[in-house]
Amino acid sequence: MSTIQLEGTAKTPHIAFHDAPLSMEISGRSIPENSIAFYTPLLEWVGEHLKGGGSLDVSIRLEYFNTSSSKCLMDLLKRVEQSPAKATVLWYYEEDDEDMLEAGEDYDAIIDMPFRLIATAG
Repeated sequence: MSTIQLEGTAKTPHIAFHDAPLSMEISGRSIPENSIAFYTPLLEWVGEHLKGGGSLDVSIRLEYFNTSSSKCLMDLLKRVEQSPAKATVLWYYEEDDEDMLEAGEDYDAIIDMPFRLIATAG
């Protein structure tokens, strides 16, 4: 299980987690019927692939996510934070999307790793 590659749907985000080179990308919409079931394999991947350290960017480009996805994202970022990997979170948001900017600022305030808020043209 070195790569997780999932195409996005109307309810689930596109996922691209790779171990060579080490990278994590989540993009799209995250409103799955069962967030815990969707995110559990991603949490397991982090636990397995980041225990050896290394450096990586965690790219998050979400248009929208629900409350249960928010909790799962926090769990995922906390697991990355607690790993020996040197990670940087790249939080992309459309420049006119204040909700996604505020969500990124909230995660930045809680997560203790480099966090870049990156505005993109809508």
